[in-house]
Amino acid sequence: MGEKWAPLVMAELVSGPRRFNQLRRLLAPITQRMLTATLRGLECDGLITRTVHPTVPPQVEYDLTDAGRELLAIIGRVARWTDKHLEAIHSARAACRGR
Repeated sequence: MGEKWAPLVMAELVSGPRRFNQLRRLLAPITQRMLTATLRGLECDGLITRTVHPTVPPQVEYDLTDAGRELLAIIGRVARWTDKHLEAIHSARAACRGR
């Protein structure tokens, strides 16, 4: 979860399963390599699932797990808190730099 793309990938999965190329288009300018690494990391962390459908060529979909949905809700609360307190944060930083 420590890298910048993970929450963005998870946010794109909140509405349901997505295929790799769908995610890549939605998250432009993410590179194929970075998206692959991010998806693997999220899967290893148990935050998303990877489903391979037996078609030719194979179709792969990614979706949030229950843990992923729960974490995304927490991230959303942190984002809303940040928005609410952003002006105070900027003021405190300015005061600190002025010392």
